[in-house]
Amino acid sequence: MMKGLLVKSAFLGLALAAAQTGDANGAEKSSASGSVSIDVTKTGEPISQYVYGQFIEHLGRCIYGGIWAEMLEDRKFYFPVDGKQSGWSMHSGKKVSWEGEGAPYEIIVASPWQILGPATAVAMNTVEPFAGSHDPVITLDGSEAPRGIYQPRLGLQLGRQYTGYVILKASSGVRRVEVALQWGEGGKDEQAAKIESPADAFAKHAFSFTSGGNTNDGRLAIRCYGEGKVRIGSVSLMPADNVEGFRKDTLALLRELDSPIYRWPGGNFVSGYDWRDGVGDRDRRPPRKNPAWTGLEHNDVGIHEYMRFCELVEAEPFIALNTGLGDAASAAAEVEYITGPADSAEGARRAANGRKEPWRAIWWAVGNEMYGNWQLGHMPLEQYVQKHNEVVEKIRAASPQAKCIAVGNAGPWSKAMLENCSGHMELISEHLYWQRKENVREHVQVAVDQIQRLADTHRGYRQTLSALNGKDIRISLDEWNYWYGPNLYGEIGVRYFMRDALGIAAGFHAMFRNSDLYFMANYAQTVNVIGAIKTTKTGAFLETTGHVLKLYRHNFGTIPVAVGENVKGLDVAAAWTQDRKILTLSAVNTTREKIELDLNVTGLALPEKADGWTIQHDDPDAFNDENNPDTVTAKETTASLEGGRLTLKPYSVTLLRIPVGADTQTQGR
Repeated sequence: MMKGLLVKSAFLGLALAAAQTGDANGAEKSSASGSVSIDVTKTGEPISQYVYGQFIEHLGRCIYGGIWAEMLEDRKFYFPVDGKQSGWSMHSGKKVSWEGEGAPYEIIVASPWQILGPATAVAMNTVEPFAGSHDPVITLDGSEAPRGIYQPRLGLQLGRQYTGYVILKASSGVRRVEVALQWGEGGKDEQAAKIESPADAFAKHAFSFTSGGNTNDGRLAIRCYGEGKVRIGSVSLMPADNVEGFRKDTLALLRELDSPIYRWPGGNFVSGYDWRDGVGDRDRRPPRKNPAWTGLEHNDVGIHEYMRFCELVEAEPFIALNTGLGDAASAAAEVEYITGPADSAEGARRAANGRKEPWRAIWWAVGNEMYGNWQLGHMPLEQYVQKHNEVVEKIRAASPQAKCIAVGNAGPWSKAMLENCSGHMELISEHLYWQRKENVREHVQVAVDQIQRLADTHRGYRQTLSALNGKDIRISLDEWNYWYGPNLYGEIGVRYFMRDALGIAAGFHAMFRNSDLYFMANYAQTVNVIGAIKTTKTGAFLETTGHVLKLYRHNFGTIPVAVGENVKGLDVAAAWTQDRKILTLSAVNTTREKIELDLNVTGLALPEKADGWTIQHDDPDAFNDENNPDTVTAKETTASLEGGRLTLKPYSVTLLRIPVGADTQTQGR
């Protein structure tokens, strides 16, 4: 077995020179042709399935407004409903500039709930609130005009069903409470559910509606009649087709991606997150200010919901633990809550919350980016290595099966972690993000170069650090992606283009060439926030990069073979399937010219044609959006291999599956 298939040096070294002879989009000025050599008898370490991992964080519209189906913002009233200013939602509303990007995104700056009737009719109760620090109280004066609250800017679709509930209590003079879904102006454009003579104790009242129209400014109104007071504890509204609280459309795309593992809940978020806020009765979990980002943490999605999410998408959990503001005892308690038997202290608490049997969870991220001064709880390196070891010892005591991923950052931090903590980790984390380069070839190349450079750095550690003798600590690239451009889909909800699809594909190739070192990679983040999936209020679609992730996950092989080529602007990778009955060949063309490629294959005779897929567009800045979701997509193709020549379209990812048949088993071409 070869240690790292470092035979792709032509592409790695020639990109800049090639760029200097082309235009801003990397166009070739001469005929594009060349050759590639593939030796299927020389194989590398198997490609780990975990390089197709994903990452979801409590940030922007990744979970709330993306994966989770709740349509209401601030449903547990973090903000006072005071009528003093209009609230703005993560879905639609006031746009402000985010420092560092200079582009708009949407945040909550006040309560999204508005007041029906005089502003003085609503006050906030702070005595034994239902959830959080307060809840709204509506005072009625006996008039015929209703008083209450409503939330606008809801996305509704004609004929679609919606379900929800309100938890409230009322004094004896309250005649009734109505909950109405409105899709237009006037009483005709609504459906209402009536709660007659509500009790003076908190109770849940369910309702269901069918929208009579299409709108992005629908309303849910709570109207109260009579005398006395009505206290509202929490409210919920979801599409009726939600899957245990998750959006059906988003869940379907997540299943298409078929990620084997999901990292959660952060990210920077985790360093200020108390996991205990996310367990227990969902309606009573306290809403919080997001500790790392803008907006709210509703605590509707906690451990139980995340673990169920993993079951629904058939993925393994990869849980980040708080080593910022959190301590070793809290981390160990979380591990015990998830994996401990029902007769353990935390396991009993889990059982009381509805889950008697422990979950199977073995992957634990021990903190996130603790090298950065932006991280809550950041501390000097010499202090952090001690904290890491303490946390891991307590994790392993709580769960002997635990596999711990240490915080890394190539350079002094990773080196010190490996020197001082190598006995307290199974993998070491690294993060890579890239911004836009106008030259397409350079845009793709930066991903390839940095993934390769990271592998080279860790290969150097293995040669120089005695603490690594006899150990095989590989890389978990648990955040990687392009990150640039305007925030069109909430906070850091950037758009991706054909050029980014090329870069993600070539990034995979770089990992395949270093399959002895890259054990895990988690595309960051899956939904909306620099995500491969984007959602609107009523729909979801795959980004250009999402189509690449899906294509490789389902169709690329697992046993990499040696590839060498000297074609400017081209990146090629190849691998056997596990049973060695199919050779998969993938080529990324970063130029605006088609490339005529001669394939020189050792160990396999090529057939005259092969089936596969292409992701291609003549415009490197082509993109998908909610109105045109299939501008860039994977399309089935049958490629001619006659005479050993393959034609690659401009700006394309081509993945072929070449079967080993009776007519393809001779040596050579």
